[in-house]
Formats: sequence, C-alpha cells, structure tokens
Amino acid sequence: MMAVMATALLLVVLLHWAAVVQASHTVYPELQSLEATQVDETSRTGYHFQPPKHWINGPMYYKGLYHLFYQYNPKGSVWGNIVWAHSVSTDLIDWAALDPGIYPSKPFDVNGCWSGSATVLPSGVPVMMYTGIDPNEHQVQNVAYPKNLSDPFLHEWVKPNYNPIISPDSGINASAFRDPTTAWYGPDGHWRLLVGSKVNDRGLVVLYRSRDFKRWVKAHHPLHSGHTGMWECPDFFPVAVHGGSRHHRRGVDTAELRDRDVAEEVKYVLKVSLDLTRYEYYTVGSYDHGTDRYTPDAGFPDNDYGLRYDYGDFYASKSFYDPVKRRRILWGWANESDTVPDDRKKGWAGIQAIPRKLWLSPGGKQLIQWPVEEIKALRGRHVNVSDKVVKSDQYFEVTGFKSAQSDVEVAFEIKDLSKAEQFNPAWLRDPQALCKKRGARVTGEVGPFGLWVLASGDLTERTAVLFRVFKTTGSRHVVLMCNDPTNSTFETQVYRPTFAGFVNVDIAQTNKISLRTLIDHSVVESFGAGGKTCILTRVYPKKAVGDDAHLFVFNHGEVDVKVVKLDAWEMKTPKMNAPAE
Repeated sequence: MMAVMATALLLVVLLHWAAVVQASHTVYPELQSLEATQVDETSRTGYHFQPPKHWINGPMYYKGLYHLFYQYNPKGSVWGNIVWAHSVSTDLIDWAALDPGIYPSKPFDVNGCWSGSATVLPSGVPVMMYTGIDPNEHQVQNVAYPKNLSDPFLHEWVKPNYNPIISPDSGINASAFRDPTTAWYGPDGHWRLLVGSKVNDRGLVVLYRSRDFKRWVKAHHPLHSGHTGMWECPDFFPVAVHGGSRHHRRGVDTAELRDRDVAEEVKYVLKVSLDLTRYEYYTVGSYDHGTDRYTPDAGFPDNDYGLRYDYGDFYASKSFYDPVKRRRILWGWANESDTVPDDRKKGWAGIQAIPRKLWLSPGGKQLIQWPVEEIKALRGRHVNVSDKVVKSDQYFEVTGFKSAQSDVEVAFEIKDLSKAEQFNPAWLRDPQALCKKRGARVTGEVGPFGLWVLASGDLTERTAVLFRVFKTTGSRHVVLMCNDPTNSTFETQVYRPTFAGFVNVDIAQTNKISLRTLIDHSVVESFGAGGKTCILTRVYPKKAVGDDAHLFVFNHGEVDVKVVKLDAWEMKTPKMNAPAE
C-alpha cells in the first residue's frame, strides 16, 4: 500500500507483500513437507524471480538494497508451512537469498505468518505488518521490527509481546481478515492502514487509525467496499496526474502529499484481489483525508468486470515506491497451471512476474505498466525484421537467436481496417470468453495476427499472443488482445485457459499497434500498446523447449498485416537466489 517517507531524504517505503493466503488455497497435508530431492529445470524460468526450489507465492528498499519478502514453503512444492522468505538485490535483477525473515514463533502467529506490508516510520525504522494465525485459527494483525538497524540486510526481526496490534472484533469475520497495507500518515496526526475482509458477499477494506503505531482503532466505516466477495491483498497508493508541473511518469510517495501543490496533482488507486475469482481489479479515484472516504472516478467499473493490472495468471500483487529512481513498481505472483503431481516432480511451484513500472495514463483513464528498465541489461544476441508483409494465412519464423528465453518487441500495421468484423457490445463484459470463442485458430477479417511463441518446429506446440480488430457503429474500432495457449503442450492435464483484455487505443489514428512479449520457458508475459493491456500466461511445452523452441509471426485474418519492425533479444540468466555471502 502507500509508501510512507517520514523525512525528506532517503527514508522510504517500498511495499512489501507476501502472498495471498489461506482459506482459498487447496491444502495437501500429506504433501506439505515432502522435500524435493531434485529439481526439474525443463520449464524453470531463467530471468523471472523464483527460489531454488519449493512453493512460493513484497518489497522494500533499505540502505541501498531492495528487499523482497514473499510467502514460501521451505519443505515442499505445495501450499503450507508458510514463512516469510527473504531475498535482496541491488538492481531488481540479480537476487541473493537470506534466511527467512519472519516465521511462526509466538502464540499470535503460531499457526502461520501470512501476508502483509512494510512501513518506514519517521525515525527511519522499517516496520513489517503481517497477518498471523493464532491458536483459535483467527486472523490477527501483528508487527515486527529489525533487530539491528545498522544491518542493511535486515537479517533478524523482533516481534513485540504487545502483538497482536489489531484483532477482529464482533463485527469482523475472524477467518476473513488479512493482508494489512502499508500505513500512511494523515494531516490529523494519525496513522492509517487497511485490512482486507468481507461481510457475506460484500468485500471491504477495513480502515484503522493509530497515533503511536501500537494501539489501533477501527473507523466507523470501511474505506470502500463492493459486492464481489472477499477482498484480499489490498493496495492503496497515490499516482501523479499527467500534465502536473512536477510529475510525469514518476511515482509519488505519500510523504510528498504534505505539499498541498503536490496533493492537488494526484489521484489514488485502490486494488483488491478477489478470492472468489482469483483475479484482481483496480479503480482510480479521489481520497478525502478528512472523511476517510475513497470514491472511484466515473468510468471505472467498481466490480469484478473492472480494469485489471493483468488479464492473465497474475495475483496477490503489491506496489512500492522506489526512491532511487522515483517510480512506482508493481510485483505480482503467478501460480502454476500444471498439476500438483507435476509440481512435486519438478520440485518447485510459483514465480514472480517481472517487476513493472506503473503510472497513470494521460487523461487518467487507466494505469500503464512496463517492465523495469533494468531487465534490458540481460539482453544478448539481437535479431530484427523490418517492413515484412504477412498475407492472409501466412506466417514466418524469426531465426538467428534462441527464443526460449527472450524479449521480443514488434510493431504491426494493418492495411485495411474497413473490413473489420462487427462488434457485439455484449462482448465488452467478458473478453476472455470472446477470446475462447474466437481464438488463434478462428479465421477473421482483421486478425487474429501476432506471435506464436514457445513453438515446436512443426507447430504442433505453440502459444499464440494475438490481436483481433472489430468495428462498431460509427466506424470506431475495438481491439482485443489474447494469450491463447490451447496448443501450448501435449500434456493433457495442464490447465490451458485463454486470457484476454481489450486495448484502449484508437487504432484508426495510425493503423498500428505494438506488442512486447517476455518469453521465459514456462511463462509468456505480454504488454500491448505500450503497456495498456498486460497478460501473463503459464505454459508447459514438451517439444518446444530449449533450442527446440521457435518464434513465428502469423496472420490468420483476411487482411494483410505488415511487421513494421521486430526486435528480438536472447536474455541472459541473472544470479537467482543463491545464498548470500
């Protein structure tokens, strides 16, 4: 949630998040503590964050290091035995593993240390707030402090005996009360934080206030609520309004809001993770500090059909403010979509998406996301294609590099938009269903066109990342973006949903649309139109692995498409969670 900088210089908060939790996880008691004796590297990612083995499912900056705390099972590759694992980095790319930061050790967390956030106090002391599971299986909120503030690695954490600092009262569902946000400091001298919860089918973020960070009082009303089931892993933070005199795409830290001029140039984002659907959605709106009310702006659907950070396999996300480059960075968790026996066999489960810079679009209609610039340092061998026309039902291979671990950027130009198929307004409600109905194999007029990634040479295995263009009355156009893994693997038990989102772009202005796709063995992470629509998919090819993975450009529409420019790079493998020296 909101980062809090207590002094003007380097005291910052980056958000911690650990993972979602809990009642929604399928529990396999017999598998929770089965150690992996070996790790299958076939589908293991090369440059996405993951530990050496077992199950994972939150960041902060302190004394020159990025800290990532995440929920982890040290004993097996299914959910269970959850501790807060801890890794550090100087650049968000190379990571070193430390000993777990927080683990069950007190009555208030004896049955689990679930997710939470970090806040930096005015004194510069970082505080971790997290959900503990007590002996009654109640979810309670606790704090932990570093044992040694001079240690930049923050190896050890101390849990005060006055925990829990927040317990569920009679009006709170004690089994649905979790994931405290980063706290922020109000103009009235009170700290505030949010905790996710629900009342019947109404999800809500419960607001608490404190003067001393020890005694917290529940507000008379939640900050916000909606009829979408349990809200977990909430995130609440400011973003700069485009065109402000002192901001553009840079992030905003909460401490800056004490400057009235700055405060007038920001909006607020509320993101919630929906336990019922396993998707997230966000709204952008206004926050009244006096009444502690959040109101989404008009045009932001406040329901599970609202805008998402990512329309694919992306959950339990958390943002943080990076003081080094003055940006807001988003982390998200991607679970596996193969089977539990597969996870046991390969010895690991779960990755983090590539960290993404996040900012508000011009006009304030949505958030834009883009991979952090640091990952460009991993680019190796480069190939490119320019001004190549792909006619109807044609495709070509991009050769000269290894695509199983790569970064691909491409710009498409559509010759004739007038032939686009008619769009049914009812489709707006569910782009995923539309993609399933009209996926990569269904011929259209303008599209489908895009990339076949992690494809075998004979194309019997392939994952499609594609666009399809429709027209509405009044000659306007609707652009659908899909990740279609229907043919991604021969493995019959793998869950292969199509994922899709609409792209908020007036394609008739230029007849062009861009795509960036990060390919990493078992993850395909795509960014459409400069980051307006993002989709992450997990895939598990059996033939298209290693040197046998290929990249193709295809057009399955009637209208010709031109590849204006395609750049592709092999990606090097960073140092990933070897023990820190």
